[in-house]
Amino acid sequence: MIPSIALLCASGAPIAAQEDGRAIFSETSQPQCALCHVLADADATGKVGPNLDELKPDVDQVRAAVTSGVGVMPAFADTLSEEEIETVSTYVAEVAGSGG
Repeated sequence: MIPSIALLCASGAPIAAQEDGRAIFSETSQPQCALCHVLADADATGKVGPNLDELKPDVDQVRAAVTSGVGVMPAFADTLSEEEIETVSTYVAEVAGSGG
């Protein structure tokens, strides 16, 4: 029997986790993160929030912002599960600045 091998993307994260994070960023969150933020990997060109490719936040910074909100950004603690927040936070931290 051949052991299962997780498919990895260039950042080293499992492809499924990256796809899940991208989906939360672009589709699941309401409002969608992509409406306000620039993030090349998600083809997001928002003009309201910070450009995440330039900011390159770490996972803790993203998690705090998504959970509690920042400035005009709403908190998502009541609309996304803890798992979804962790997934999107990890995704943004791993792909920000990568150029997609």
